[in-house]
Amino acid sequence: MNPVLALSTARRILTQLRHDRRTVAMLLLMPSILMVLLRYVFNSEAAFDRFGPALLGIFPFVMMFLVTSITTLRERTTATLERLMALPMGKLDLLAGYAVAFGALALVQVSIVTAVSLTWLGLDLAGSVWMLFLIAVLDAVLGMALGLFVSAFARTEFQAIQFMPVVVMPQLLLCGLFVPRDEMAVLLTWLSNVLPLSYAVDAITAVTGTATVQAGLLRDIGVVAGFVLLALALGAATLRRRTP
Repeated sequence: MNPVLALSTARRILTQLRHDRRTVAMLLLMPSILMVLLRYVFNSEAAFDRFGPALLGIFPFVMMFLVTSITTLRERTTATLERLMALPMGKLDLLAGYAVAFGALALVQVSIVTAVSLTWLGLDLAGSVWMLFLIAVLDAVLGMALGLFVSAFARTEFQAIQFMPVVVMPQLLLCGLFVPRDEMAVLLTWLSNVLPLSYAVDAITAVTGTATVQAGLLRDIGVVAGFVLLALALGAATLRRRTP
């Protein structure tokens, strides 16, 4: 992998996004707006402390998945990727550039939503703020990596959006947000054990519930990071030189 080519790709993507103000505003502000809405819909500190931590990671995950999958597909359909792949640039250079660009956006996005949740909304946090921030960023990067991967299987932006109920919704239902995973049917518990968002929610719940860094928390963070690398590797394997 050539770091110069990867950083050049990241700079190009960030420059393009800078001119798309609506997308940037949605990407950076919508998770915070949704957290504020959630807080006053429940209108209860206890309920917000119950659901807020998990959604602190879920909202950035969903937003990054949508924006990344659509942005990458747009570059496919406009033949931008085809022209880039004609250059002396490897697949890993290209994907690393996307990861750096959207990872930088994820840092800003998570910084805003974490600050809003912990200050204005009064989210109760027993553990480290930096650990919470790390997990939320990993969730956003996970959404970005999955968005890069699934964009290879879509031919239109509408098809990219159709992956939302296929990839994202099952994880939302089985991650333990609504019902603890150990209280689900056995088959659903097994299924939740192979979905990355389950470990992300478990990690955030552990950070907000105790100040002790336990082995289970480190395991969950490692699993999420592993899924990020796996999704990027699959994205490289499915990256085609020709635009469909």
